[in-house]
Amino acid sequence: MFLKRTHTCGELQKADAGKTVILNGWVDTRRDLGGVIFIDLRDRYGFTQVVFSPQDNAEAHELADSLRSEYVIGIEGLVHERDETNVNPKLVTGQVEVHVHKLLIYSTADTPPFEIEDDIKTNEDVRLKYRYLDLRRPKMQHNLMLRSKVAQIVRNYFYKHDFAEVETPVLMRSTPEGARDYLVPSRVNPGSFYALPQSPQTYKQILMVSGMDRYFQIVKCFRDEDLRADRQPEFTQIDVEMSFVDEEAIYEMAEGMMKNVLQDASGYELPTPIPRMTYQDAITKYGSDKPDLRFGLEFVDFSEIVAESEFRVFAKTVEDGGVVIGFNVPGHGHLGRGIMDRLTKRAKDEIGANGLIYIKNNEDEVYSSVGKFVSEDTTLKMVEKAGCDKGDLIIVLAGPKKDVYGHLGQLRLIMGQEYELIDTSKNALLWVTEFPLLEYDPESGRYMAMHHPFTSPIPEDLHLMETDPGKVRSRAYDMVMNGNEIGGGSIRIHDRKLQERMFALLGIGEEEAREKFGFLLDAFRYGAPPHGGLAFGLDRIVMLLTGSRSLRDVIAFPKNQRAQSTMDNCPDVVDVRQLDELHIQLKPGIKFGKS
Repeated sequence: MFLKRTHTCGELQKADAGKTVILNGWVDTRRDLGGVIFIDLRDRYGFTQVVFSPQDNAEAHELADSLRSEYVIGIEGLVHERDETNVNPKLVTGQVEVHVHKLLIYSTADTPPFEIEDDIKTNEDVRLKYRYLDLRRPKMQHNLMLRSKVAQIVRNYFYKHDFAEVETPVLMRSTPEGARDYLVPSRVNPGSFYALPQSPQTYKQILMVSGMDRYFQIVKCFRDEDLRADRQPEFTQIDVEMSFVDEEAIYEMAEGMMKNVLQDASGYELPTPIPRMTYQDAITKYGSDKPDLRFGLEFVDFSEIVAESEFRVFAKTVEDGGVVIGFNVPGHGHLGRGIMDRLTKRAKDEIGANGLIYIKNNEDEVYSSVGKFVSEDTTLKMVEKAGCDKGDLIIVLAGPKKDVYGHLGQLRLIMGQEYELIDTSKNALLWVTEFPLLEYDPESGRYMAMHHPFTSPIPEDLHLMETDPGKVRSRAYDMVMNGNEIGGGSIRIHDRKLQERMFALLGIGEEEAREKFGFLLDAFRYGAPPHGGLAFGLDRIVMLLTGSRSLRDVIAFPKNQRAQSTMDNCPDVVDVRQLDELHIQLKPGIKFGKS
């Protein structure tokens, strides 16, 4: 038997008193108070207190004595208004309760391995193994509902702006530039493999060549890479591409989408236009290409002041082309020697810095940790340039440019997080622009595309492509939110000759380019419009909106840090016959099955 519900467990109000209702859900908690049994009934909409009393129905009351946590039940009963002393202000339904006169037990439940409530301290591996229980927690259900809402907002926004939602293939050819592909063997084409898409990049560019003009897709992508809290082997992109546009048109469209998402999903009014900062400025001011602008601590360059310093570390660093940089931490000059020693140790052990120097501008003195080697005049000039007031602290690093900006950027985040300098009540969004087109990889001895090989160079830098490729800037851009990259893209190369030049810079010869990307180059021969786009990380946006610390908390069935799903034991061995059908034989020494 089954009771068809009339209301959810998060719906009943004071005005519903006197109604006969039917609720379905899970038993959350059970309390027996002098023969009257109280149950908090839970579904994904909320909680309702239901009451079993012999006076209301003796049979239902007797059956209720067997109820335990996570039993699935249906009840029919009469809504009563609670006494003022028993109102629960924490619940939407806290002013009422349902007195039961009919009870059905749909299924019983074993004792769960952890409590179904928020803020549990259970190990994440246990939560992932019993994911179906973890997803019953209100916080997790809220996360998934918000994710669903964001996807709906995004779709509605792009439909409104004349974008076509087009599905691109999940089985595609491997393009081994960037992260590793997940490969899928072909049974009907022995020895050949598909790849799961890292991005629909080439397909969406071909859609522009085909005249689709405005495309979007909420699409699964796959990368076989080492995992972190903000990475998964499969993830979801909001993928966008537009024809006959420049950066300004893309910025405007993307900002409109994010404005809608933040307003409709969280009630946050995003000021637009979003500020912009070049990649070079982001690195030299904040030590990161995704700076968190919810707090200050902007870098100050002391190199010119200390270039002639008697302190050899400073002078030699500047002489060798490095920099001496730091930032001012207002009001933290009181931090003691022990704290600063521990921070110095972290700078060395965790970050990789050579050391840490600090200056305290206290009321009674200006103290420098290298005061024995640096003159008072030089120290005072550093204090002045940093805008350091009484009671402030300056943290300084010295070293090669390629290392020291990043090291200081990590120290900036440590200070911001651990001393609560970040205003978590607001969101700080930023466009980071003009990324380098290429980055040199010393291991392979060649240049690599910083974004991907289809990114267009800035026209003013075209003359440097063959003579000084490391200085070429690209028409690439990232959107950053609270120190996290949430989206990125570029104006694409649409000229076949320029694309061939780009391949040559990457060490991809004509024959290899033809083999890997001939289909795209051929498409360009038949008229390609100027085009560009970007992709947002849906998982990451929802993670930030919910205040979650991990992508795994906003994905229904994620993998753990070993790229495994412990719930369904995936990946797992397959039958030898399946390998035979795919013409696959394991290498000698590889054990078939679990190690």
